[in-house]
Amino acid sequence: MKRESLLKNKMKRREVLSQGMATLGIAGLGASTLAPSAFGRIAEAAAAATANGKILVILELSGGNDGLNTVVPYADDAYYRHRPEIGLPKNELRLLDDHFGLNPGMAGFEALYKDGNMAIVHGCGYENPSFSHFTSMAYWHTAAPNSGEEYGWVGRLADDIEPSAPANYMVNVAARQSLAVRSEYHVPVVFDQPNRFMREAFHEEKKVLERVPDVGNVDNPSRRYLLNIARSANDASALVRQAWANYRSPIDYGVNSLDLPKVVSLIGAGMPTKLYYVSYRNNAFDTHVFQNNVHQRLLTYTSDAVAAFIRDLERIGKAEDVALMIFSEFGRRVPENVSLGTDHGAANVMFVVGKNVRGGHYGDLPSLTNLSEGDNLRHTTDFRRVYQTMIRGWLGHDSGPGVLNGRFEPFDMFT
Repeated sequence: MKRESLLKNKMKRREVLSQGMATLGIAGLGASTLAPSAFGRIAEAAAAATANGKILVILELSGGNDGLNTVVPYADDAYYRHRPEIGLPKNELRLLDDHFGLNPGMAGFEALYKDGNMAIVHGCGYENPSFSHFTSMAYWHTAAPNSGEEYGWVGRLADDIEPSAPANYMVNVAARQSLAVRSEYHVPVVFDQPNRFMREAFHEEKKVLERVPDVGNVDNPSRRYLLNIARSANDASALVRQAWANYRSPIDYGVNSLDLPKVVSLIGAGMPTKLYYVSYRNNAFDTHVFQNNVHQRLLTYTSDAVAAFIRDLERIGKAEDVALMIFSEFGRRVPENVSLGTDHGAANVMFVVGKNVRGGHYGDLPSLTNLSEGDNLRHTTDFRRVYQTMIRGWLGHDSGPGVLNGRFEPFDMFT
C-alpha cells in the first residue's frame, strides 16, 4: 500500500591497493590547471553522463538515528507507554497527518513533505539484525545482510551501469572512502576539503607529481592502468578545486551543511558524476543518554541542510535531475532506557527527497505492541526495496540480482 571489454583490466583494483597505490586514485595528484586533453576527456564524460540526466545522492546518518522520535506515531498510545519521559507530545510536533508528526526541529522536512517532495518509508531493515554499528553499517553499505560482501552496493551499481568505468562516475565526500562505493572497475573520487584536494608532497616534488607524461601506447596492462588512474586523479582533483572555487550561493544551509554544497558545486560545474555519497559523520546519532535535546539539534541540522540542498539545486536549474536517499544503519530500541536515551535497535524509517518524488508514506507500519526479542521493531520493508526504487524507479536501470544480492520490488515513488 502507499503508506506504504568491457575495459576490464588484468590488474584488478585490489591488486593496486595491495601495492600501496590507493592514494593515487583516492586523493588525486596535484595540478594547478587542466591541460587541453583533460578538458576533452571531462567533456566527453559529461556528455555521456547527461544521456539520461539522472543523479542519485545518498546521505548516511551514522550512529543509528531514532526513527520513532524522528517520525513520531503520536496517534498510537503504545508509543507513549514505551516512552513516558522522552516521548514527544503531539502539541510540540510538526503534524503531517492524523497519525504522524515530525520532530519539532524539522521545519525543512515539514516543508518538503507538505510540498509533496518527500517520501517516508517505514519499517526498513533486514532479517537477523545486528546491533553493532560497524557490522550493520557494512550490511547497508554492501546490501548483503549477514554476509561478507567485498564490494559496496553503490560500487556494484556503477559497475553494472557503466562497466567501462568512465572517469569521475562516483564521488564520495569523506575523510576516507566508504565501503559503499568500493567497486571492482571504478575508482571513486574521494575528498574532504575540495580546496585542498591534491596529493600531499614536498614543495620540490610538486612539479614532478602533477605531471603525467604522455608515453603513447603502453602494452603493459598494469602500467597502462596506473597511468590512466594518474591522469584521472589529476583531472578530478583540478576539476573539484575549480568547481569549489567558482561556487557561490546565497542559500543558507544552517549549522552543518553535511557536505551537500560540495555536491551542488560539482553538479553545477558539469562534473560527469551519477552517484554521490555523503554522510553525517562520527556516529553522531548514537543517542544513548539524555537524547531529546541533542537529537532535536541533529535533526534540525539535517533537515535544514537537506531543504537548502533542494533550494540550491533549484537555483542552478538541476532540481529535476537529482534525488536524495537518506538512511541510518539501524533504528533504536522502542522503550526508552534509564538514562533518558535509547539503545541500538532494528527497523527504521528511510527518506527519499526530490522534485520528482511522489510524497507520502510507503511500506507497512511496524507494530509497537508486537515487538521482536529485545523490544525492537520488526522490519516490514527490506531496505533493499528502497535501493531498488532508486536504481530502477529513479535511475531507470534494470539491474541484475548481483547488485543487491537478490531481486526486490521497487515502490512506485517517482512521477
